[in-house]
Formats: sequence, C-alpha cells, structure tokens
Amino acid sequence: MYTRKNQRDLTRTEKRRLIDAILELKRSGRYDDFVVMHREFYVMDTENRPRPAHMTSSFFPWHRRYLLEFEKALQRVDAGVSVPYWDWTVDNRPTSSLWAEDFLGGNGRPGDRQVTTGPFAFAAGNWTVGRGVTDENYLTRNFGRPGSNPVSLPTKDDVARALKDPVYDTAPWNSVSTEGFRNRVEGWGIRDVRTVANHNKVHQWVGGPMAGAASPEDPVFWLHHSFIDLLWDRWRKAHPRSAYLPGRKPASPGRERAYVFGLDDPMPPWNVTPAKLLDHSRTYRYA
Repeated sequence: MYTRKNQRDLTRTEKRRLIDAILELKRSGRYDDFVVMHREFYVMDTENRPRPAHMTSSFFPWHRRYLLEFEKALQRVDAGVSVPYWDWTVDNRPTSSLWAEDFLGGNGRPGDRQVTTGPFAFAAGNWTVGRGVTDENYLTRNFGRPGSNPVSLPTKDDVARALKDPVYDTAPWNSVSTEGFRNRVEGWGIRDVRTVANHNKVHQWVGGPMAGAASPEDPVFWLHHSFIDLLWDRWRKAHPRSAYLPGRKPASPGRERAYVFGLDDPMPPWNVTPAKLLDHSRTYRYA
C-alpha cells in the first residue's frame, strides 16, 4: 500500500526523486514505450477496431491500469516513488507549483513554444521527444492557447456537475454519449449539447504533445491522469450503488458491440477486465 499525494504537498526531496525516476526511465527507453502504447490505443470511435482507452466506457479502468504500469516502472527505479495528482481546479495558473523550475518546468516560450525551464527542457540534455510526435525534438507547451481560440482549465463547478451524475455511462458508449459520468469527465464536445470539458480541456490547455495521442510525452500527463483516477474514486464513493456500464457488451450487433468493453471483457494490452480494476484500495490510496 502506498499513497498518491497532491503535487502541491510534495517535499523538495519527493519532487527530486520522482523527476530522477522519470529521467531514468527516459534514459533506458522504457518511457518511450509508454508513449508508443498510448498512441497505439488512442482509437477514435470512427475507426474500425476496438477502442479500450478513449471515447469509450473503459476510459477509466484502462487508464488506471496504464498508470499502475507506469508507477511500477518508476518503483523499480525508486521504490519510494508514486505518481502525485494535479488538481487543476485549484492549481490553475502558469505560476502554480507544478510548473516550477525544480519540478515540471514552465510554459513554452513565444514563437516555437519550446519548454526552456526545468528538467524536461531540451537544453538540459535529458528529454528528447520521440519521432513522429512533432516536427521538432523538444518538448512544447502553450498554456491556455492564447490568441483567437483560448481555453481555460475546468472549474470546481465543472467537476461537481460530472460527479453528480449517478449513471456511469450511456449508449452509444462513445464520444457522443450525452449523459453519464464517463463522458462528462472525459469531456468530448457534443454539438448543440456541450463544449469540450474536464479531461480533454486540460489536455488542450497545456498544449504541445498533451493535445494529441502522444500526450504522455509531457510528464504532466501522469499527474493529470492521477487526478482523473481520483475523480473516478470520488464518484464511486458518492454513488456506491451505481455500476460500471455496459455490464455486458451492447446487445445490438454492429460497431459498438464489436469495439466496446463490458465489465468482464479483457482489455488489451494486459488482458485485464474492467471488473478487476474497480477497487484499488489494496494497492494505493489518495491523500
């Protein structure tokens, strides 16, 4: 049993140990494997193949297992490390603690959006973005996407509205599910219903690789998804009688039956079911 803390509560030593472990995974090539995995399973609901990770009911359990695998890799480097969470409803400014020089570094500079501060700056010599992610080999960020189409981070009210929904997910179990906690948090915009929200909005706000399928190229990905996992935890405690849906694959034939994962359907690449990932209490807790 270990604890995932709010990133703002980390000590200097805890920050350094986490960064050192991440950089060691990068040096070994293991970090890039996680980026490749996320790109592989970032399947759009317009594609003709199973989609366990996004635009789907298994969004939460798939990313829980993904985060656990990353955490285990970190702990093989340093057994005392865990993935903290970033509560972006509170730490919602470019000056917030996670963007400090001694932690994740800050925003990209004007022009090329290159991150020039912190341990993941290209000039520091430790972080090169993988091939096929961007045209450049340095990490970029574009906080708030200033200009003609700016974006803000989600608020406490945005999260509260999602947590209030007592239904886990609804048909058609994809990016246009208008009701249900899952898509309220995952946040796909639906024409004439709602704009992009919560999880997706955070990816947009950070910008750079975070705005696409290779989002783990920016280490803030893990802190963001640790908070997403915490929100799932809060929702389950608030609605103890609400089940993961669909309990079984959709009954009707067609795309959703073939590509959506029910409660007991093994998810690639680990062959683990959502049912096995509902309870994390024997592995970690949130502070």
